[in-house]
Amino acid sequence: MHQKIAIITGSSSGIGKAFLELVAGDNGEYFKSPFDEIWAVARRKDALDEIASSVGGGKVVPIVADLSDNSGIRIIEDKLKAEEPEVGLLINSAGMGIKGAVMSKSAQALDDTIRINCSALSRMMRITAPYMKPGENGRAKIINIASSAGFLPQPGFACYAASKSYVISFSRAMSAELKAKGIDVMAVCPGPVATDFQRRATEGKQADFTDWRKNFVIDPVKLAKKSLRASANGRKMLVYPFSQKLLHLASKIVPTSWILAFMGNGANE
Repeated sequence: MHQKIAIITGSSSGIGKAFLELVAGDNGEYFKSPFDEIWAVARRKDALDEIASSVGGGKVVPIVADLSDNSGIRIIEDKLKAEEPEVGLLINSAGMGIKGAVMSKSAQALDDTIRINCSALSRMMRITAPYMKPGENGRAKIINIASSAGFLPQPGFACYAASKSYVISFSRAMSAELKAKGIDVMAVCPGPVATDFQRRATEGKQADFTDWRKNFVIDPVKLAKKSLRASANGRKMLVYPFSQKLLHLASKIVPTSWILAFMGNGANE
């Protein structure tokens, strides 16, 4: 009998860790039956080992893989081929972004943003989908963490925002492509989340959001709970919280040139 598993990328911290803890501790709130294993994917071995020892009663399987490199994807692909599990859930939570004008950032930073946010997410879906099918928990689920930044171009955060636009578009298309195979795909579009992302995005200059965004920061556990419920209900997109719904609406009706004029050139980001 095939193992029933969930795969969560970016699971050593932030939103990914929140998902991991909820899925590992689920008692029927989100899934009818528990997963045999949860493959926790991240780059940091120490953090993964710590999580595996404290979460999930031994069902968490740490997988050290750098998804910005093809070798990281192959680690997961080879493990899937060797074990042939039944994948009931894939959460693509790994992501990165560097704030500042594009011309001030290295080519490596731009490449890594696109590789992790776009290429790795796409390939994770590509290598995982053949092992996904409806099971005891109903339709198989894919949850992709996008961002409300993907609704509009963002000077000073251009590559990140564009990469999240890709995630939204790709998720919508794959939702249609995979529907007949019994797989639901949902994109999650949150605003600012209380994680270590801001510190990493500003290269250590800011630990917290300091501009108007600080008034809209949400808890990663609340976001993960809301996302799992929305996915269980077959949603294709979750925009959370309400403030981001207003931004989504504005992106549809307000001319982009007006919004860009309000944002400025992003040179001081």
